[in-house]
Amino acid sequence: MTDMALPERQQALLPDQQGLKAKLQRAERMKKVRAFALVAPLLLFVLVTFIAPIGDMLRRSFVDNELSAVWPQTQSAMQQWTDRSQAPGEAVFKAVAEDIRKSRDANTLATAARRLNYAIDNGRSLVFGTARKLPDQTESWKEAMIAIDARWNDPELWQAINQASGPFTSFYLLQAMDLHKKANGDIVSVSGNNAIYIDILLRTFTVAFSVTVLSVLLGFPVAYLLANLPPKTANLLMILVLLPFWTSLLVRTAAWIVLLQEQGVVNQFLLWLGVVDHPIRMIYNRAGVYIAMTHVLLPFMIMPLYSVMKGIKPHYMRAAVSLGARPTVAFLRVYMPMTLPGMGAGALLVFILALGYYVTPALVGGAADQMISYFIAFYTSETVNWGMASALGAVLLVVTLILYTIYNRLVGISNMKMG
Repeated sequence: MTDMALPERQQALLPDQQGLKAKLQRAERMKKVRAFALVAPLLLFVLVTFIAPIGDMLRRSFVDNELSAVWPQTQSAMQQWTDRSQAPGEAVFKAVAEDIRKSRDANTLATAARRLNYAIDNGRSLVFGTARKLPDQTESWKEAMIAIDARWNDPELWQAINQASGPFTSFYLLQAMDLHKKANGDIVSVSGNNAIYIDILLRTFTVAFSVTVLSVLLGFPVAYLLANLPPKTANLLMILVLLPFWTSLLVRTAAWIVLLQEQGVVNQFLLWLGVVDHPIRMIYNRAGVYIAMTHVLLPFMIMPLYSVMKGIKPHYMRAAVSLGARPTVAFLRVYMPMTLPGMGAGALLVFILALGYYVTPALVGGAADQMISYFIAFYTSETVNWGMASALGAVLLVVTLILYTIYNRLVGISNMKMG
């Protein structure tokens, strides 16, 4: 075969090669489609049960259509309020008066009253009192409404109405951070008696951090024991670690109430030992919260530690001892660093789970021990203030993500490798 014939033969084979390449590409696309079809139900489940509810929660924290739905004229009229240092003009008062009358006739006045009550002290009585005394006709709606209640002349009241007129509001998010937007637009801290949410958030993180530290201190020796015992004994003890997962959280919390009360088993045992001369208070306070939450969350610390410790080969410690290190030094300098991936994963898991705890602090804690989840549940079920509940949840989510980022930067858990 001559050299001139080779290019002609290659050109003849080119269409076949292109056809084969196209078939391979189609096969690869079909493979990806089948793979996506297999995971599509799981993705749909995560979207419907996890991502969508969180997105809806975040939306409710800054979207506010409750007042505008029943007072539509007020929403458009509030755009005419330009001088925020004083009450608006007659046109705005007239729009509010007409909306009050229409919502009274349509039995939707309670919706407006409830929304304004979130931002105004005695806002419900203001709305219903004005609706009862509002005349059918008057020459000046502004004078008539101020005569009914002098608060209608307060610019702060109209700032609250303006924030509630939607469609977007910063009221809930600011309130969740103990802030308030004044009529002139300045954002200031709320008064001392109303500044509670930052303290609640700090209390939540303090309790979660304390429970995490207790879980590390108690879980590390248990995981070490399980990882170094013979398999038969370790498997038997592992059942005891997993046993709490088979018991209801409510039952475990109620059991601690029985054990920790003044006439409970723990106090009676301490009295019998002579450690104390009278029963000590261990329930309905912070101590009871720490004990019950640590007991519930301890398995979540033990399991990651155990999985990492089980993979650590014993010859590392033997090599360190053979090179002259004392057993304590070898443990601290060689063994402990290799357990950091499990310790970091367990601590992060326990901390995040503890942040959202509601049942245990509500049952064994006092009024000063309730965490932010208690107030989210309160606004959701008791006052039906979804905006405030969503704002508290959004603040908790954002702060948790920030702390996780800082934790990941400092500890580097995502970059750790098991020994």
